[in-house]
Amino acid sequence: MRGGWARATRVVGVVVVLSVAWLQLALPPLPHDPQAALGGGARETPELDPAIIIHHSPASKFLQAKGKSPSSSEGSKLTAEQIQEIREQIQLRSGNETVLNEELFGPVQPDTIVIAVQVHNRLEYLRHLIVSLAQARDIDSVLLIFSHDNFDEDINQLVTTIDFCKVMQIFYPHSLQTHPDSFPGESPGDCPRNTKPEEAAKLNCIGSPDLYNHYREARFTQTKHHWWWKANKIFDDVWVLRNHTGLVLFLEEDHYVAEDFLHMLRLLSAAIPRACPKCSLITLGNYLKNYNFQIDGRKVEVTQWVSSKHNMGFAFNHSVWQQIKACSSQFCDHDDYNWDWSLLHVSSSCLPQKLHTLVLRAPRVFHIGECGVHHKKKDCSSRTVLHKVHRAIQVGQHTLFPRQLVVVHTPPKKVKKHKGNGGWGDKRDHALCRSFSVSTAPDSVMVNSSTLSTQVVGNNSVNGSAIVRSGS
Repeated sequence: MRGGWARATRVVGVVVVLSVAWLQLALPPLPHDPQAALGGGARETPELDPAIIIHHSPASKFLQAKGKSPSSSEGSKLTAEQIQEIREQIQLRSGNETVLNEELFGPVQPDTIVIAVQVHNRLEYLRHLIVSLAQARDIDSVLLIFSHDNFDEDINQLVTTIDFCKVMQIFYPHSLQTHPDSFPGESPGDCPRNTKPEEAAKLNCIGSPDLYNHYREARFTQTKHHWWWKANKIFDDVWVLRNHTGLVLFLEEDHYVAEDFLHMLRLLSAAIPRACPKCSLITLGNYLKNYNFQIDGRKVEVTQWVSSKHNMGFAFNHSVWQQIKACSSQFCDHDDYNWDWSLLHVSSSCLPQKLHTLVLRAPRVFHIGECGVHHKKKDCSSRTVLHKVHRAIQVGQHTLFPRQLVVVHTPPKKVKKHKGNGGWGDKRDHALCRSFSVSTAPDSVMVNSSTLSTQVVGNNSVNGSAIVRSGS
């Protein structure tokens, strides 16, 4: 009997050993498997999907897609009734500045960090931005403002599910969505882009050409209008911010933040008086193709603000805004459809001192957008870029949340004067843009080409105002 038990024990042992061996052959090596790192075994460890990495995180709920609503139909033309309904919604929400989650996180304080996100219609990118914000430390202390130029029920629903901080939505009222057949959209009498001046005279069309003799294209003008309206709205027209003196951080829907971005923002703000008294801006992002958190995690550069390098994740306060706003004509009349290049023009031609910034060498704000106004690709998925961002953050994980900064003063480089990229020659755009410094209310201004004293033809300038104020 005793021999039978011994044989049974040996059989069970052999079965266990064979089972373990079979499992080792059947399963791929884990990412931390030293044999995989040394090249042992034929299998290659697959990269993890960023969505899988956060699958068990509470923030993963923001990645769950819902069915599209009628107002979110990409490319479909809205009916007159739908457009009118959207205008009414924007009017209603403009008069009711609701701060969501205020009962959970308390009222806005003068030094509360405000995060302003400019949103168009790229829902997938926006989901990832919100996930990254949800995972950031101290995010419950901020006011998160989404500024929309497209009224989309799916996006609105996503925003209202945010439960990790105070949230507000504002809506740019002069969008192409609500003005598809009139300025600032395309008007029936507008001069086509490539019209020659002599042809414009024969057509008797409306518009004035830019530096490169091209007439306005409505789809390229909206982003600059929206950015300037948003800045005026947040700094001067939002009631809960009437006493605000803290930083406003500017983000876009296709950005992604590291978990210590607020820590770095506060650290940089505290460093300005000693490290760079002339710096009026803080920049958390950059466009370096290669960055090393191990080496550069604590490093910050002092440099002149340049639009093509420092336009991602930058922040400034109300006193700086007052200086910029005083140069509204230089911003609004500059023949460049890009808001950042227009801001650079303000810096170089109007401000008492050019804008300088503290900028992180290892970014805490990343650009994940593959498609947008300037770029169109067959695959607009953010997955590839997200993989790179997640890997960079993961590798530099132990360098996040530094207690001190290392300030690097780079040799000053002369910033060439930029004449402008064009696309902003139409006097109606200049007038609409300037009007936002007076009021950002939906019904405060109306741009109507029929109010021009003379039509703008060829190279002729506008005589008379393109702006009609309500009640005038």
